[in-house]
Amino acid sequence: MNIFIKLLGTGISLLAGFVGTKLVDTVWEKSTGNKPPKGHEDDVPTTLRSALTFALISASVSAIIQVLANRGTQRAVTRFAKTQDLV
Repeated sequence: MNIFIKLLGTGISLLAGFVGTKLVDTVWEKSTGNKPPKGHEDDVPTTLRSALTFALISASVSAIIQVLANRGTQRAVTRFAKTQDLV
């Protein structure tokens, strides 16, 4: 069952990362009026300042999501272990 919880934690992390990326992209587009700088050739050229700002915001959100997902997974593992002791 421990493997199942680890896989579930990985799935939740991936899903949360996807949602976080979409959220950052949407907020960036609404606040600046431009598409987020992703490095694609067909995008509008961006300044170094906007690219670095976007990278900093994206990395911060990713780190927060990773910490929260890890804490949630650890909490689930602890709760599961406690319920196994009771049964």
